[in-house]
Amino acid sequence: MKILVADDHPIVRFGLKQVLASEPDLVVAGEASTGDEALALARSLDWDVAILDFSMPGRSGFDLIEDLTREFPKRPLLVLSMHSEQLHAARILKAGAAGYINKESAPQELANALRKVAAGGKYVSAALGEVLATEFTRAAGRRPHEKLSDREYRVMWLLASGKHINGIAQELRLHASTVSTYRARILKKLGVHSVAGLVQYAVRNQLIE
Repeated sequence: MKILVADDHPIVRFGLKQVLASEPDLVVAGEASTGDEALALARSLDWDVAILDFSMPGRSGFDLIEDLTREFPKRPLLVLSMHSEQLHAARILKAGAAGYINKESAPQELANALRKVAAGGKYVSAALGEVLATEFTRAAGRRPHEKLSDREYRVMWLLASGKHINGIAQELRLHASTVSTYRARILKKLGVHSVAGLVQYAVRNQLIE
C-alpha cells in the first residue's frame, strides 16, 4: 500500500515514516510539508491512501480534503491531528475524509486505521464512535461553535487561524462581501464582538493550536 504523507513538522513526518517502515505492507510514496505540496504530489505520484495533517500552511484543513476527494474520489484520506477528536472529527468525516486519528494514538492504531480505510471502511476511535452515535441527542446542549453551519464553521476556523477576509474569499471561492456577512453572523452566534474575541473563543475551546 503506497502512502502519501503530508505534515508541516519534519519530526512528525520522520516518525510516521518510521512507523510505516515497520509494516511490511506499507510504504511511503512521497511526503509534503504544506497543503499545496500535498495536492501537487497527489497529482504526480502513484498513491493509495493519504495521511493528512489538518493544520498546515497554505491550503489545509477542509479545503485540502475537498480538493483531494473531488480529484481522487476513490482514494481514501486519513486525517491526523493533534486536536481532540470531539472538536473536528465529525465535520472532517462529513467533508469527505475516510478516517480521523489523533497524533497521540499508538503506532499500531495508525497502521490498522490505514488498512481499514484502504479496504473501503471508515475509521474512528471507539470513544469517538460513541460520541458520533449519540451526537444528535446533544443538539440542545451544544456549545455555540457546534451550532454553526459547515460553511460558517470553515470561515470561523480560517478567521481564528489568522486568515483575512480577502484570503478566505479566494480560498473558498466567495466574494469578500459574502465572507464579511459570514463573519458578522459568526460573531453574533459565538457571542463575541471582534475577530480578536473570536480567536480567544477558539483558543479557549481548543479549536486551533
